[in-house]
Amino acid sequence: MVERAGALGYFGDARRAAVGTELFERVTATGSLVIRKLGETRAGELAIHRFLAAPSVTCREMLETLAERTLAAAAGRRIVVAQDTTEINFSGREANRRGLGPAGDGVSAGFFIHPLVAIDSETEAVLGLLGAHIWTRDDKAKTAPRRQRAIEDKESIRWLRGVEQAADVLTDAASVVVVGDRENDIYSGFARRPAWADLIVRAAQDRALAEDASLFASAAAWLELTQMLVKVAPRRVGDPGRVATVALRAGPVTLRRPRSGFAKTDPETVSMTLVEAREINPPANEEPLHWRLLTTIEVGDADAAREIVRLYRLSSTFRILACPPG
Repeated sequence: MVERAGALGYFGDARRAAVGTELFERVTATGSLVIRKLGETRAGELAIHRFLAAPSVTCREMLETLAERTLAAAAGRRIVVAQDTTEINFSGREANRRGLGPAGDGVSAGFFIHPLVAIDSETEAVLGLLGAHIWTRDDKAKTAPRRQRAIEDKESIRWLRGVEQAADVLTDAASVVVVGDRENDIYSGFARRPAWADLIVRAAQDRALAEDASLFASAAAWLELTQMLVKVAPRRVGDPGRVATVALRAGPVTLRRPRSGFAKTDPETVSMTLVEAREINPPANEEPLHWRLLTTIEVGDADAAREIVRLYRLSSTFRILACPPG
């Protein structure tokens, strides 16, 4: 057990623990990650560089320290776990940087972070970090075509591991709902969901259903349950956002296993609930809001449908903060 004597960790020395705590407080106070700004003076800047360069100062200890604090705060609460992927891109600034791989464009240097953030579903307060997967890509690696690879050999396994980790560590929470965006629309993720965690995932694929229908068309025949107001996030820099009126429909669906890209151990069907939120009378020149949310939570009435949309919108606020537009 690593001794915890600082906001970010102990790192084998009380002095490093103190520097880590001061750094954490400066980041919180300024909202910046720029070392020059955090250090304030040249001496302060050098102190942060020495701290981060110390071999004993590891991401693993920081993540463990932050996660322990978050778990203590999450006990007894209904927790929404937001997960998403952020790309850190050093395009044009690769000089003297080591250990990076190709970023999302396949050319620039960078790395990726997939964090898990715990949110109190009642107060909507962000409780803290539960964990994070950090990785770089190997541009020299040669792999089989994507559809021929097992999910364990794809980067998308991070979504499944995130749900598993949330279920494993949040055992003292009252309940756990893990929320993901369209990249999280993975059949194996639905099939292998731990019993302790529920899912809300924005559908990206018009999946085949067991009753020979399609997922996206299924909601068209359902009656409207209710309408609600949803705040639409800014889509670009300078966009103030807006409020949309959406009609809600919901019903049970049985997803059929896809014809390719699946594991033989996955069941042939998975039962879930689809909640559709479709904008009514969107403004001219604006893309209408249209969410199709797959969830393992039973939705039997209008209030339950509103709650699914609220929880998805709550987690999407985290994604906007982590990956701001522009």
